[in-house]
Amino acid sequence: MDINKKQQIELLVDESIKKFVTGLIKRHEKEAKSDTGVINMKKNSCFISELGDEFMFYSAFVRSFDSSFGNILEELGNNIAKLSYEVRENINSFILPDQTQRIASILDNYLSHTSQPSIDHYANFDVIYPKNTVSYERTHVTDNYFFNPEKNEHYIIELKASGDLDNKKSRAEKSALLEEYFLLKNLLKDDKTAKIKIYFGTAYNKFGEGNYWKQERVRQFFSDDELLIGRDYWNFVCNDNNGFEVIFSQYKKSAEHIKNALSKIKGMYFGD
Repeated sequence: MDINKKQQIELLVDESIKKFVTGLIKRHEKEAKSDTGVINMKKNSCFISELGDEFMFYSAFVRSFDSSFGNILEELGNNIAKLSYEVRENINSFILPDQTQRIASILDNYLSHTSQPSIDHYANFDVIYPKNTVSYERTHVTDNYFFNPEKNEHYIIELKASGDLDNKKSRAEKSALLEEYFLLKNLLKDDKTAKIKIYFGTAYNKFGEGNYWKQERVRQFFSDDELLIGRDYWNFVCNDNNGFEVIFSQYKKSAEHIKNALSKIKGMYFGD
């Protein structure tokens, strides 16, 4: 990786963690004074409080931490991607009834195991465009939408920063991605050289980096070519095969900010 790009990525990681820590401390400075704060309400559980302050604190803290930290990772992905791609936001376009029906048909076949996931199931589906598409217009909010102008390629990623996807939501996740695909395809219909790729991504591999990602219920709806799991996601964001190593190496240093914040926040509720 180019040394200048590496340094920019390291700076972005550190700035993101510092921003996260600042928000975390401010939130708990406010909640520590409130009876309805997440941790104070947990303190009122005689069953949990009996297990000690340490357990009580982290049992209440972790869930809200995961949610907030997930937002930071998504934002970090977009910020780092700006070094290699054009980062775009919502897709404002239209989707036709034939395309909506195609999505339903694809997902029904995956659900019944009639067919295995394949890019060909939607990439080769064409429609006749009507003159008036106003009634079919809609906006879709994206997690990550990157554009590579050199290749004229568009990438749409639905990211689960938690590293996990509820099996029951697999179909809905693929449906959302296919809707985004067709919305963008319709928006770019006059550009015959444009390519669109969709992905489901996670910020880490819950089974360990480098190991096979075993969520078979999710794989029922996504082909290997549509997955960016853990290391692969960050390498893609950086547009570099060493992207994950650079990011995580810096994160290990920046994590000290979080550790210090945890000690400070715990002291707000239970004293030093």
